[in-house]
Order: sequence, then structure tokens, then C-alpha cells
Amino acid sequence: MEKVRHGSVGRAMRLWRWASTSAFVFGLLSLAWFVFRTGTKPSRVVYPCQRVAAANGAAWLATVLLPVLSITGFVGKNRSWRRKLLTVAVVLLTAVGAAWIADGPGLLSKAAAPNRIDLVLSERRATSSPASDLFVVDGTHGDGIAELIALMAEQGTRFYRSSETGHASGPTGLIAADDVVLIKINAQWDQRGGTNTDLLRSLMQAIVDHPDGFTGEIIVADNGQHQYGARGNGGSMDWGWNNAEERSQSVQDVVDSFAAEHRVSTYLWDTITGEHVTEFDQGDTADGYVLSEASSPTTGALAAYPKFRSEHGTFVSFKRGIWDPESETYDSARLRLINLPVLKPHMIFGVTGCIKHYMGVTSDVLTRSAGARAHDSVGTGGMGTEIAETRFPTLNILDAIWVSLAPGVGPQVRYSDATRTDVIAASTDPVALDYWAAKHILAQGARAKGYSRVESLDPDSGRSFSRWLRRSMDEIVAAGHRATVDETRMNVYVRQMTTP
Repeated sequence: MEKVRHGSVGRAMRLWRWASTSAFVFGLLSLAWFVFRTGTKPSRVVYPCQRVAAANGAAWLATVLLPVLSITGFVGKNRSWRRKLLTVAVVLLTAVGAAWIADGPGLLSKAAAPNRIDLVLSERRATSSPASDLFVVDGTHGDGIAELIALMAEQGTRFYRSSETGHASGPTGLIAADDVVLIKINAQWDQRGGTNTDLLRSLMQAIVDHPDGFTGEIIVADNGQHQYGARGNGGSMDWGWNNAEERSQSVQDVVDSFAAEHRVSTYLWDTITGEHVTEFDQGDTADGYVLSEASSPTTGALAAYPKFRSEHGTFVSFKRGIWDPESETYDSARLRLINLPVLKPHMIFGVTGCIKHYMGVTSDVLTRSAGARAHDSVGTGGMGTEIAETRFPTLNILDAIWVSLAPGVGPQVRYSDATRTDVIAASTDPVALDYWAAKHILAQGARAKGYSRVESLDPDSGRSFSRWLRRSMDEIVAAGHRATVDETRMNVYVRQMTTP
């Protein structure tokens, strides 16, 4: 069988990598796209793709073309060309300025009229088994975790693990009072491209409110890969512009607010994403990334995961659990993973949700060095391999409070790109949750707003997202976990909140 990395997806990714990493080629293409797409409609300059193209094209003119023409004397000798180039430069700069005014977070007040859409979210019951349960809270601004926990409990999924049985607690609950809870967020992008920090606060509050008294630890983590991101150098736990009602509220601000009474911390894995290490039981106590011995024969993915010491001295292996240096043993059950991504379109892979969120678990740097770059494998189901070979989430909670409904506008999502839908959804099945959310939130919302190319968001379209979601599912199911894209095997429970 031909290796996955040699397929059409691999060729497309290599071509994109070449174009996007060449300043000359990328700037030229951006300028060409801006001129072609704007055409005779100047109003298009504020489109998300046009804002980016304008900025890149202006930079290309200023740093590449004009200096070259000046050195050769071409501009000085050809006044008509000089006027044309100056006109183009002015248009581009005007477009960038318009984008800043329309999108500048510092200029928009929290009280600005929201761009909002009301979705039709219907309950359904599975007609086939086994079935995956999905829990949906509609009408939340980030304070919906308590409602979510109550809804889950009503259907038999208790959030708190306890010897005492209560409405939301019992012996089969998900989170024990002394667990180490790792909350995996999206911190690579600012504005609406990162996990909602109001939602994070609500979740952390629910954890520390454990009925048995929380004595464990919470670690909020992500790997922005030390590349791309809002500033081009990876993620941050302390962005100035955040996805929240109060936009200055960063992830670090939220975590710090709990620090006086609880063992909480953040860990940006960008700082260790290039460090190749071995496991604790092999005598290696350094923070870094562990690589699998071989790539998956089905997806071509090489799994990688972080191991590190938390701010409070806890030794954590993402795959194997909590390491006790005295007994030299791992406790896998004590490490509980809550997968907390923001739902959004993706310019290459269609949709970012629970599955693709594992790009913030693996190391793109080390897997690339090993000849099996993680990002290239997304389209072949590689994040399914990552989940199957490292750690399956205890619970997935999908942030769809603010989402971009424009196909292809992502992973970066500016404030002006986002629409308020006020929805969060949860499941222990990340595949079913991605399928349902892409179909009933992204695709439904995109069609309601009249966007084209909605098929890139449709999990049944046969396009990129549809294909790699199923390939990811195959990897997860083969590892013994429940996952489905069959709506006859989904129970969907919906709770409506009333928010101010």
C-alpha cells in the first residue's frame, strides 16, 4: 500500500508549506488575490480574507518590490508606474486601516451590538446501539457549566466521583476530589480563536466546588507549537485580547484568581515542544516530549506527548499518568483530561473541534524532524492516532459561544469574524461531538447567513473534514473507545438557559 504521506493530501500540504513559508511567494500571491477578489467592489476590502491579503500585499510592496525598483532606477524613470504603485499601496494601506477600525479590539467596547444568530437545536434519541450521549446547553455566555453538569446528571453521567451518591455525584463520576485535572484549551490564537475564558472560569469553579472538597490540582495547558499563532511565535496564556465578555481577561488571569485557595497553574507546552525526552521510569525527569517508536501504518502519524513537572511539583506524563518518584509507579486513573476546544472553521482541514484540538497535544516540531510531521497527518486521521496512542479524554466540552460561520476563516478568528451562538456541548465521544457540532452549529449557521462553500463544514459532504473525521474515528474505535458519526447512534439532550 502506498504510504499515506505520499498521497494527495501530503502533496497539497507540502505545496502550501512552500508557499506560506516563502515571503516573496506568499506576498505576491496575497497581492494577486487582493486585486482579483476585490475587483470592482471596494466594500470587499473588509472581508476577513481581504484584510489578511491586504496586509501581506502591502508588506510585500514595501519590503520587496519598491526597494528593488528603486535600486534599479525603474520607479524614478517611469512616472506612470510610480503613480500606479503608489495608488496600489494607498489602497492596500487603506484596507488595512479599515480592517483595524472594524476589527481593532481596543476600539470596540464590550457593549457593542453583538453579531448573533439563533440556531435550531433539536433533541433526538438513538435508534441504534451502542449510542453516544451529547449534552447541549443553549443560551450561555460562558456561565453554563453548572447547567451542563445538571443536564448530564439527569441522563446518568455524573461529573463528580464520590462514595456518596448525589444528583451530580456518585461512584461512577468523572472527577474525584483528589484528581489532577488537566484542562486542554486552545491558546495559540487570541480574540475569538482561543477557548472562551469565561467558560474556563466556570469549569474551574465547578471542579473546585467538588462536594467532597477539592484537594487535587488543576493544570491548564496547550501547545501552540512555538509557531504561527496571533504573533507568529506560538501560543500564550496571557493574550491582551481574549475570547470573553471582558476581553482583557486572559487564561492566566482566570487561573491566578483561583491560586490563593487551590493548587492551580498553567503550562504552555510551546516551551518544551522541541525537547525530545524519555519517560520518568527510564530515569529522565526533564520536561519535554516523548515520541512513539514508529508511525501509524494507516495514518502515517507519529504520536508524541508531553511529560513535565507542574508548578506545584507534580510529575505528569500525558500518556501514562501521575508519576510517584518514591514508589516509581504511575497512577493513570488519577490524571483526568478535559478537552476544551473552541469550535471554528479551518482553512485547510475544514473544521477545528475536539479531534483536531489534539494538534495542541503533539509536537509538530519533533514529528517534523522525525519525518512524520503531525500537522500533515490531520487529513489522514493522524489526530485519531494521537488520541488512541496517548490519552483518551475524560470529557470533551466544545466552546461554541462565539464562532466563525464563514467557511475557511480559521484557525485565526478576529472579533469581527465571529457570530454569537451562545452554545456549549459536551460528550465523552469526541467524534460524535465534532460531527454534531459541525453539522448543526457551523453548517446550519453558515447556510442561514448565506455563505458559500458550506460543504467544507458538512461532516457528510465527502470533503476534507468529512474524510479525516472518519479516519480518525477508525483509529479511536480500533483502540477500544466508543466513537461514531452515525446520528442513529446519538442521544442529543438540549437545555435552554436564560441569559441577560
